[in-house]
Parts: sequence; C-alpha cells; structure tokens
Amino acid sequence: MSQESQHGKWTLSDSDDDDNIVPPTPPKKPNLKPGPERKATAATPVLKPKPPKAKPEPVPEHNVKPEPPIKTEKVSAPPMGSEARQAAHLRQSNPVKYENSSSPAVKRKRETDEGGWDLSSSDDDEAASSAPKIKPKQPSSRSPARKKAEDKRPPSPHGASYYKEEPSDFFEANLSAMNGTYRFYLNKVSGIEKRFNTGALHIKDILSPMFGTLKESVQFNYCFDIPWMVKQYPPEFRDKPVIIVHGEKRESKARLIQQAQPYSHIRFCQAKLDIAFGTHHTKMMLLWYEEGFRVVILTSNMIQADWYQKTQGLWMSPLYSRLPEGSPETAGESPTHFKRDLLEYLRAYRAPELAEWIERIKEHDLSETRIYLIGSTPGRFLGRDMEKWGHLKLRKLLSEHTCLVQNAGQWPVIGQFSSIGSMGLDKTKWLAAEFQRTLMTLGTAGSSSSSPDTPMLLVYPSVDNVRTSLEGYPAGGSLPYSIQTAQKQLWLHSYFHRWKAETSGRSNAMPHIKTYMRVSPDFSQLAWFLVTSANLSKAAWGALEKSNTQMMIRSYELGVLYLPSAFNVSTFPVEKNIFPVSSSSTGFPVPFDLPPHRYSGKDRPWIWNIPYTQAPDTHGNIWVPS
Repeated sequence: MSQESQHGKWTLSDSDDDDNIVPPTPPKKPNLKPGPERKATAATPVLKPKPPKAKPEPVPEHNVKPEPPIKTEKVSAPPMGSEARQAAHLRQSNPVKYENSSSPAVKRKRETDEGGWDLSSSDDDEAASSAPKIKPKQPSSRSPARKKAEDKRPPSPHGASYYKEEPSDFFEANLSAMNGTYRFYLNKVSGIEKRFNTGALHIKDILSPMFGTLKESVQFNYCFDIPWMVKQYPPEFRDKPVIIVHGEKRESKARLIQQAQPYSHIRFCQAKLDIAFGTHHTKMMLLWYEEGFRVVILTSNMIQADWYQKTQGLWMSPLYSRLPEGSPETAGESPTHFKRDLLEYLRAYRAPELAEWIERIKEHDLSETRIYLIGSTPGRFLGRDMEKWGHLKLRKLLSEHTCLVQNAGQWPVIGQFSSIGSMGLDKTKWLAAEFQRTLMTLGTAGSSSSSPDTPMLLVYPSVDNVRTSLEGYPAGGSLPYSIQTAQKQLWLHSYFHRWKAETSGRSNAMPHIKTYMRVSPDFSQLAWFLVTSANLSKAAWGALEKSNTQMMIRSYELGVLYLPSAFNVSTFPVEKNIFPVSSSSTGFPVPFDLPPHRYSGKDRPWIWNIPYTQAPDTHGNIWVPS
C-alpha cells in the first residue's frame, strides 16, 4: 500500500496496528566504504522514493536515497542509546560536507537515485546516550589554557574555532538574578549572548556549595556518562556517596557498571521494567545536605551534550529543613500533597536501595512546595489506582484544582516535546479520545472545557529548525521521530508548529525540554503549565484498556505541574521577555515564543532516519544516517 503526502511517496507495511512497537535493533558497525546497495529483507522497511525532479525544492525531501558513506578514518564504537544518537555520533565523527548541485559527487548521487533505502526499525521514545568520545583533529598550536577549556566540552569534528570561549562566570549562578517565585529555570546554553543565560543554571551550578553542603545524592535518569557526571560535582563533594537509578539491562547495564569501576562511592539501583518496551525516563536529583534536603526535577540526561547547546528545563525545590524529632509522617506536608506523592513514587520502585532515602524524606518539612507532582510508573492499574499516574493523574488535578474560565473552549492547549510515539491511524485512537481530553479539563467534576473548535497546537522542530541550529543536523539525534512511525500517522502533522524561542535567545538551541499548557486566546495568560520528562507517547502517558477500566503505562516519567490556585492567583501572566531575569518578575517564563507558528507549506517535521542532502547545516554538512 502506498500513500502520497507532502513527505513524498512511502510504501507502508501491511501492519496498521495503532500500537505497533518495534524493538530497537542492535548497534551496527558503520559502513565506511562505498559498496553495492544492500537488498531489503522482509524485516526491513523500505522507503520508495519518487524519481528525482529536475529542480528540487530548497527544503530537503524525505524521499532522497543517501549517497554511500565516504571512506574516512576509523572511529570509536558508537555510544549507548538509540540508533538516532548513534547516527548523530557517526556524523559528528565523519561529517559529510555539502556540495553544490554542479559538483560531480551530487551528479553521481542523482544518477544512482533509484531503488529503496534500508531503514532502521527503531521506534524509541527518546534518543539519549552517553556523550561522544571522539577526539577531533586539533590545531597543533593550542595553548595549555585553551586545551583545558576545550577538554570540558563535547568533542567537535569542526575544529577549535567551532567553540566560543565561555566567560569566567559561565558556571556560576547569580542568586540575586534568579526568580524564586516559580523555581522554574532553563539551562545555560553555550554560544549565545550572555544576557540569555542570566538566571539560567548549569549542572555545576546545581551541585555547587552555594545551594548547600552536600552529603549524599541520588541521580535518576535515562542515560549516564559517569566520568563526566562525577566531574560536575565540585572537588569537595566529588567522593560523596551517589546512587544511580537507571533502567539498563544486559550489555548496556554491564557497560554502565564498567564506567563506574574507578568510583567506589557510586552504587546502582535498577528500576524494574516489567512491561516490554518501557524505559526509565525519569530525570531527578535527590540532594541531602548538612543543612537539609532538596529535590531537582529536570529534562536533561546525565550526559555532556544535554547541558551544552540544547534547551532544557528544571524545577528546583526550596531547601527543606529537618522536622523536630518524633514528628509523624504526615508532618511537613504541603497543600499540594507533594511529600505524599514523592514518597509514593519512590515506593513504586520497590527498591531496597531507596528505603533509606524514603525515611530521610519523611523526616523533612516539605510544606513550602507549591507545585504538584505528575509521575508515571510501569504497570496496569485498576479503580482508584488509575488516577495515581500518567495523564489520568493530570486530569484529576486539573479537575480538582482549576476553575472554568470565560470562553474556555477558545483557550488553546499546547504540547511541546522532543519525541513522538505511535498513536494510531487517526486522532480518535488515543490523541483526541484520551490525551486531548485530559489537557482540556478545567474545573470541578472533571468537565472538559473544550469545543469542536478548541485548538490543539503541537510544537516540534522542523527540518529547517534542526538544519539552522547551533549543533546543525546532529541535533536531530535527540529528536528521534522515525519514518516508520511518521508514515502511519500523517494526520498528526497538521497539528505541528515550529520551534521558535527568540525571547529566550534559544531559537537555535534545539529543545529537549517537554512542556504542556493551556493558554488564553491572546496568549497572555496560562490556566496551567507542566514541565516533564514525558514526550508525546502512550508509553509515557498511559493508555486506557478493557473498555476504559484499566490504565497501562510502560515507562517511568516525572514532571511538575504549576496551578494558579497554589500561587493564590486565577491565571499566570505570560512573561514577555524571559531574559534577563528579574527577581521581581511575576510573569511565567514560557520557554518558547507565543503564539506558536504553524508549519509553512515547505516545512517538514524532523525525521531522524532519512537523509537531508539538498541544503547544508550551520557547519556546512549534510545528514546521511547509517
């Protein structure tokens, strides 16, 4: 069965299951030598392109067959993680330079531009892996100071001139410039104007002594680069006990343990993943100080690249003080029941390694917390347990703690994410039937404040967003929307809007942050705001089963929900200018521009496992995944 669309002509498989999840294939050794085209097998999806046009469009089409990889120097093994990250790693190690249409190389490519393309079958919800380990070619005349600065950064195949020198205070947060009202912060980004990093945080800031004298910590995440992580702790805290909570199994678990061998202070806690194709996607820090206790919930993996030139977000709790000895477990609770929900989330791991931390949290006063916790844990849930996790937990909180607003049906819902799962042949399979209904809930009794005309806007980077980003095409390794998933849900692409973040100076820093919100028709007020690890997928948010009597969730996720009632206001005003940050600002710092801009006729959603060869990225390269 074939289908015409703005993305070219695709050959679809016979399977149209709305939850057809394909396990990722093992990492392949890159084919660095030109050779005959591989034949497709029964298990290999094939992209059948149209014959090339005489005058191709300036935006890369999704039906271009890649040129055989150029023979290059031998590279190191690809990093752990999805195939999208591995492709980015390979292309950073062996960038393919753009050549204009008159060059012999492009002419040869066009002459052989027939037949299919052997695609990967990975449908991972997120591309996250350890940072690339490739050492780029460096000029011979580097000073020791410059070499030391470069060693702190992800290796670049583009030479030393690719990096801008950071100011001396790049890794130092200015507490007076931080807005403590919402405790929501963006990350620092390398290579942008200094004012757009004012009030933003780097991981070194979070772990620095200015926030407390650290005694122990727990790092929950999807992907780790342990040697890099250890270096982010200041020297005086670098040997303090750390527990790593992860979801790795088999070979990837062995590699993770191997990374930690030089560090005797690191222990591991493996998250139980009892349902196939689930991931441990939660990103959280538990920090225990001599002065108290703190929670950080964030969107960044524990790898260097995620803290360099991507847009990330985090919530940092207040410093929680210790309760008087003998206080009951219910003491120190917040009006948002954050303490209860955090303890329940940690107990869901059923991990003895976390038992001591559960007891520590009970002993602290978390009453200052003004956000709600939205978590997902793997399982099938019945009755009241259905509302403990995933999008039904969000629906319950929106029902109980928000109020209907005037003309509520005209208030758009916005979802912004970095990966997309399989949602079915049309919107009624999950998106509209479950998830959109949840996002549109306002007021008591679970009333859905929607109408047939209520807009739903989905923000996801276009090909041109990725091409013109700070990282160029390799940034797409963190946006793993696959051709296998995209070709089954072309209907979804009519919802898409470009990533644009000029007010935060981050338009060229591709988003790994995930946010969801309800906004007024003039985009000046928020009914609520959520920052989370959860992408747009059923695995992350859960899906109803058995005539809506059971909720099934595959993955661990965690986020924080901001509701106006917890801040004694009716709505949050949208901050027009996020940076430079003012401690007196009352507006909410939405991390991208409102209103979002709908895709133009030439825009395409970024799809990681097809080539883009008709226009160069910011480093003069094209994208040919292997």
